Amino acid sequence: MRLRISQNARPQAMTLLVATAISIVLWFIPFSEVLLYPFRIFVTFIHEGGHAIAALLTGNSVGSLSVAMNASGETYTTKGGLVSQTLVSSAGYLGSMAFGGLLLVLIRKAVSARIILIGSAALIFGLTLIYGFLVPIFSWGALSGIPFTLIAGTSISVGLVALAKFASARVAAFSVCFLAVQCVLNALSDLKTVFFLSSPFATAVPTDAVNMANATGIPSFIWAIIWIAIALVILALAMRIYVVTRDTRTQPDLPFEDVLNT
Repeated sequence: MRLRISQNARPQAMTLLVATAISIVLWFIPFSEVLLYPFRIFVTFIHEGGHAIAALLTGNSVGSLSVAMNASGETYTTKGGLVSQTLVSSAGYLGSMAFGGLLLVLIRKAVSARIILIGSAALIFGLTLIYGFLVPIFSWGALSGIPFTLIAGTSISVGLVALAKFASARVAAFSVCFLAVQCVLNALSDLKTVFFLSSPFATAVPTDAVNMANATGIPSFIWAIIWIAIALVILALAMRIYVVTRDTRTQPDLPFEDVLNT
């Protein structure tokens, strides 16, 4: 079965291609990581938030959520049964991929980019305030990660709200697409790293895949392969909705939308 890009999805496809191209080009520019740093921290919050939300949904509690200056993160939760541990450990990388896919789907379904940005800001700030600050403070948990987590989470939230409020509709729409691309690319890059770190010949490094191996007895590299496969399925579904499926509604003011002369 041949898949064709829907006619009214071509502006979205062009926006996605440009956002992806910019992201890839920046990888090869010296010191571009400085420009991408806020986006990397954003993705780390989404990753750790995935662990936290999965823990809550499976009846566990979250002790703390922290993000470090090197863009790594830690989330401490209570341990439930095997199913719970599987979902919680898997929700980091897959959560980042799913969130990126969700942003693309929302744009395709003509949800306002400003609403998406504000919703993302609310999510980051909620995770920061509750599990990055209040819960660790009152439970005397992992306090060392609070300062940077609080500063980073608040700064990103304020930046997203400012972007939603003051940026043009085209810039806001492109920003959502760029955030989606960052979530997807970082999730794939992190999964590739986890796969190599999970090799039997690699030096043992604590990862979510190692946590899964300890819980299930299944080697960590098998979990890395499973997560990569699921992530690609999520990406394929999101892309199908974004640029293939037909939808009469369109996102207004896309940066590269077609102009029709009437």
